[in-house]
Amino acid sequence: MSDPLPFEPDRFRAAAAHYREGRRPYPPVLIRRVAEATALNEQHRVLDLGCGPGNLAIGFGYFAGKVIGLDPEPEMVAAAVAAAQGLTPNVSFRQGSSYDLGLDLGCFRLVTMGRSFHWLDRAQTLRSLDQMVETEGALVLFGETHPDSPENAWLKEWEEITDRYAAADPVEQRRRAGTWASDKTLLLASPFRRMQQLMVTTRDVVSAGSLIERALSHRIDKHPDRLLQDLSKFFEQIAPAGSVTETVEWAAFIARRSTNRG
Repeated sequence: MSDPLPFEPDRFRAAAAHYREGRRPYPPVLIRRVAEATALNEQHRVLDLGCGPGNLAIGFGYFAGKVIGLDPEPEMVAAAVAAAQGLTPNVSFRQGSSYDLGLDLGCFRLVTMGRSFHWLDRAQTLRSLDQMVETEGALVLFGETHPDSPENAWLKEWEEITDRYAAADPVEQRRRAGTWASDKTLLLASPFRRMQQLMVTTRDVVSAGSLIERALSHRIDKHPDRLLQDLSKFFEQIAPAGSVTETVEWAAFIARRSTNRG
């Protein structure tokens, strides 16, 4: 099924303050590789849909002529504006969602989405973007996974603690019920069905404080004070030095129009 989730423009209002400190930004090398793969240059425009605190939009600002970040949450937009200050004057942010897509925004060489596509009416978004993306342009879905490695041994318990206090994830609920069409399935049914994936693996030392902020960047619907206590105790036990090592596989899924549009 491709039925969209209910639109909640304030879904991440409480989490916005924790996003920039808690969510690791996509690696600059991955952004550069996407820019190269899509032949992005200063003549082109980029739309970052569901931009959050602006990490992707700012990153692509170094490769494009103009970047617009769009997010329905005012707190996210404010965080993005603050983050871009003094860095990328060609990047702007505005409040809006996939329901606001239209030719009044102009045409784009690239439309990027980082951890946002699944929250949208995906089928309708793809139809709207077909009118807005240049003939040789592309969509790019960004995401990340954690490989099963010794460095990531702490992750399972961190997730279990966080999940005890987080709101239920409607996407995960539908996936478990077998009623959720994958992003790839929807792309294959759209004009953007020629696909390419780029990947980068990173291994970094991450502070316990940053991982607590990451937990708070989820939708915590009960007892955030207890979440803080439980995570603090957890890190005191496993990371007395105050940090852990984290290995992440970052992916950029590039979707272009098929050369055969029939």
